Amino acid sequence: MGLLSQDADVQVFKQGEMIESYRVMAELGRGAASVIYLVNDTKTKRIHALKHVVKSTEKDERFLEQTEAEYDIGSRLDHPVIRKMDRLIKKRSGLLAVIEMFLVMELVDGESLDKKPPRTFDVAADIFEQVAKGLAHMHNKGYVHADMKPNNVVVSTGGVVKVIDLGQSCAANTVKKRIQGTPDYIAPEQVHRRPITHKTDIYNLGATMYWSLTKHFVPTALAKGDSLVGSIDDTMIKPPRRPCEINPRVPELFDNLIMECVQIEPAMRPASMGEVAERLNLIRGKLLAEAELRKSGSFRNVAGTDGAK
Repeated sequence: MGLLSQDADVQVFKQGEMIESYRVMAELGRGAASVIYLVNDTKTKRIHALKHVVKSTEKDERFLEQTEAEYDIGSRLDHPVIRKMDRLIKKRSGLLAVIEMFLVMELVDGESLDKKPPRTFDVAADIFEQVAKGLAHMHNKGYVHADMKPNNVVVSTGGVVKVIDLGQSCAANTVKKRIQGTPDYIAPEQVHRRPITHKTDIYNLGATMYWSLTKHFVPTALAKGDSLVGSIDDTMIKPPRRPCEINPRVPELFDNLIMECVQIEPAMRPASMGEVAERLNLIRGKLLAEAELRKSGSFRNVAGTDGAK
């Protein structure tokens, strides 16, 4: 059957072994209490990603909770940008507590933005417009992603964008029991454990765009390693430098949108993710039009259209 890894109490399945009706083809990656596999459904012949999550200690209960939330929310969504959840298999200890889960998901093939950021501003606008449309779908269904960051956006070689990892997603207006989020992208209301709303995703996405165009972070929380241990009082947070001050080639419209998204007060951010998507569409259209004018020789000295780095 499976083997226990030497560095974590997570069962590791070998190539060719079966998990229910799924045959393991390869290991794709590991998390704190999970292993993700490439699997083949022997019944349908479809290829999936399968996340195996194990509860080894009481502290691991949160990983089971996140996995169940990922399935519960993901299975209610239907948008090409949002990774699809196909099935959740639970294993119990006798007739009592769940001790492990197998989450069968859409296979997402590509590279995340933290590994391969967009190379031009028009490509960046296109990617983030797609992300914004996917998040707008979540919001219309009453949910918030709550952990938008570069490594949760995967782009294929053909430019297909997928938003992944719904483990921290929740219903809109949820007040979480503990601080959840990622340092450098987390919104102030998450750090202070205030209601999580669609404006939270707007902040997270703004911080993601900020890093993608500048390689700098928007600071909101005090962290120790990967753990959030405290927060800066809202009145003490200094506004981040404008992206164009770090990278002078950042277009003005892009610069303005990002700065609005990362406002401390949610009410000062754009009204909706749909508005963010529309503005990104406008930015991309303007950049492409200016590029065409430059090629034709009808437009000279266009600033901010030659790359996101």
